[in-house]
Amino acid sequence: MKTIWLILLLFIIPANISAQHTSANENFFETSDHVKIKFKVSGKGEACIYIPGGPGQGYPSFELLGGNNLEKNLTLIYMDQRGSGESETSDNYHLDKMVQDIEELRQHLKLNKVFLLAHSFGGIIAVNYAKKYPQYTKGLILANVTLHFLNNESVKEQIEYGNQLLQQKNRAVHSDSLSMELSKISKSLRSKKMGYKFLTDDIETIKEMDKIDSLHPRIIDFGMAVISKPKDFPEYYADYAPMTKTIKTPVLIITGKSDKAVGTQHYKTFQFPDKKVVSIDGGHLLYYEKNREFVNAVVDFVNKIK
Repeated sequence: MKTIWLILLLFIIPANISAQHTSANENFFETSDHVKIKFKVSGKGEACIYIPGGPGQGYPSFELLGGNNLEKNLTLIYMDQRGSGESETSDNYHLDKMVQDIEELRQHLKLNKVFLLAHSFGGIIAVNYAKKYPQYTKGLILANVTLHFLNNESVKEQIEYGNQLLQQKNRAVHSDSLSMELSKISKSLRSKKMGYKFLTDDIETIKEMDKIDSLHPRIIDFGMAVISKPKDFPEYYADYAPMTKTIKTPVLIITGKSDKAVGTQHYKTFQFPDKKVVSIDGGHLLYYEKNREFVNAVVDFVNKIK
């Protein structure tokens, strides 16, 4: 099965590619440190920059699996982060540089205030942008996000769920061994062709995502750097939930009641002063599997912000 790069590395990583092709509304801009970033602008209404998850997921799977239904009410600006999708690789994948790329894209497009829509791991980048550039952030839309990558509580929930799927008992695991235990369980699930269960209950969803991946091959350097060299990128493993109490931007939190990829309770640690929570009966990929509810929640939030 050809698969996509998603949180927890539950799937086989697709091969790197270098092909670049653009349609009429796709383009590239060059950052201040000379990295070419691919982006696409589509839709009408308030400007909204989409920040993919992963780390290092490209934007087509979100766009083509229902994200584009937001374009009736928003001008969506999709971007492939440096070292991801069809953007160029870089020797700098640190968080401050990823945040700066968003700001330089905003400047390139001559936008004033923008909404940020982040999925999964992208939440870490989005909240750090909002913290640094509140004057340019009109609102945050956090869809199934983590603000503490691979935190202990979420990993414990994943371990418990994995054991349930494998029909085996939970055992006491020391906090220092949680990642190793999850890795072992994930391997067992993959061997039984159930690795996708952390993301969705429906294998057909994964097949649809695979189709898009096959049509939009991509590089994964950013994701590989973060996952394979955690000591080089400690900022991506920090807990940003406490910082949220200082972010006064209006925030919409969309959470899945059965989202095992980031944990069903993780969003409760977010402390934004001005937040709205929409809980949807679904998993990690609500933008596709619960698209109508997802779109309605986003549009309602945007329309109420002046």
